[in-house]
Parts: sequence; structure tokens; C-alpha cells
Amino acid sequence: MHHPPTAYAVPFTVDRSQAPRRYDLVNTGSEPLHAISLTHLGSGYCPPLAVNQLDPGRSLSIAVFGADPEQTGIVVVRWRRPDRSEYLWRMALVGDRLVGLAS
Repeated sequence: MHHPPTAYAVPFTVDRSQAPRRYDLVNTGSEPLHAISLTHLGSGYCPPLAVNQLDPGRSLSIAVFGADPEQTGIVVVRWRRPDRSEYLWRMALVGDRLVGLAS
């Protein structure tokens, strides 16, 4: 019998205190994350970002230029856990602090 994997909570918290121009993505998980990449979809410009490792408690800053504060879009976050499994998370830039499940 096949058992689906246990749900994995997204290991990030988004600090929007400097929105809509800057968002900080904080690793609130208990393990280092690897091969992190961020891709912005929406109005304005957000430079692509890739980081080799993000340790627990550390953060990445996402800058969005020339965007309407209510229409800044989404960021797709991709990362690998220490066991090399890959995860994707679609993060809305407008809204309250988000916590979700990775897919």
C-alpha cells in the first residue's frame, strides 16, 4: 500500500513591513534550504534571485521596482531540502503574512 508523504509546512515567513518595494523572505524552518530561486510574475520588475543556501533564521530580500502597490504580482519560490527533495511555493506579494503548505 502506498502512503502519501506527510504535509510539509512552507519554511518561510514574509515580512511586508517595507512593501511594496521590498519584501523579506525569512527561513523560519529548522533546516538549511538549498538551491533557492525566486521568479517574479506580475507588474513591475523584480530581478531574478538565486541563492545556494539559506540557514534557519536568515532572510532574502526581494525588490520590486515600478509596480502599483496593489498589483505587484506573485513570486514563485523554489528550493531543496537537505535530502535534495524539491519544493515550489507560489507567494502573493499583496496580502497579510502567509504560511502555507509546499507542493
